Amino acid sequence: MSWSCSNYLCLSSSTSSSVVTSTELTRFSRCKLSCEYEEQRRKHHDLKRPVNIFAYNGLKSPSYKLDKLPKRKDHVLKKPKNISAYYSLKPPSYKLDALEPYMSKRTLEVHWGKHHRGYVEILNKYLSKNDVLYGYTMDELIRVTYNSGNPLPEFNVAAQVWNHDFFWESMQPGGGNLPILGLMEQIEKDFGSFAEFRQEFIESALTLFGSGWVWLVLKRNEQRLAIATTTNAVTPLVWDDIPLLSLDMWEHAYYLDYKNDRARYANVFMDHLVSWNAENPRFLLPNISLLSLSLLDVDFRHE
Repeated sequence: MSWSCSNYLCLSSSTSSSVVTSTELTRFSRCKLSCEYEEQRRKHHDLKRPVNIFAYNGLKSPSYKLDKLPKRKDHVLKKPKNISAYYSLKPPSYKLDALEPYMSKRTLEVHWGKHHRGYVEILNKYLSKNDVLYGYTMDELIRVTYNSGNPLPEFNVAAQVWNHDFFWESMQPGGGNLPILGLMEQIEKDFGSFAEFRQEFIESALTLFGSGWVWLVLKRNEQRLAIATTTNAVTPLVWDDIPLLSLDMWEHAYYLDYKNDRARYANVFMDHLVSWNAENPRFLLPNISLLSLSLLDVDFRHE
């Protein structure tokens, strides 16, 4: 007796004997059932390859009807669970009391520990509901969600996370020193003198209405330094400028220490807190190239 089968589980087999044993008959019956089932399943689902529904080792065929096959779920991609954060809260590079007496530990506990942390948590909640934005760097996320001046809901919190990270980098214990040599030369060229730059920076802070930020930026296209102010969460990144320094003028940044004395806060920042640290990463960007200065040519360990 001989038969053939297209199922890859039970390919053609034959016997030279004219007597068919009960074992062979049982095997043939199961093979036939398997092939018929497979043929109808492929016809029903237009499958390109056979699917093993039941094996030949003593398993029974399914009891459900062939025209009502269950959907396969074994290859369905599921969204990962228990993702608590896409971005983490980055701590300052110094202890929370290291800026005293000019900025108190209590201010850092509230400003960094509550306000900054809150922005990170809200951002992660947004991202957990929007897979399209998953995987962007923070810079990329800000530019994408700015949406050419029509910000998406994620923009404000993403920008505030980045702005605060940058603000902490703009200060250091024992700050208020002068810029490194090459940057000082460029400030003198673009502002006349460091004193004039300082005055313009503080005036920009005091004339900023409401909440916002004051920045020293490199205008990439114009190849010069400039002072920029932004309201609320807006950052110079959206204009393709390169930030070098920032001052937070939101009320929570200074009110615990200086109440409504914004002038004192801005002056203390420039005299005792500002960091021109040559090793700071923002001065090491490879695309900073000024007309009279390449920051990459400066000895960044110069003190």
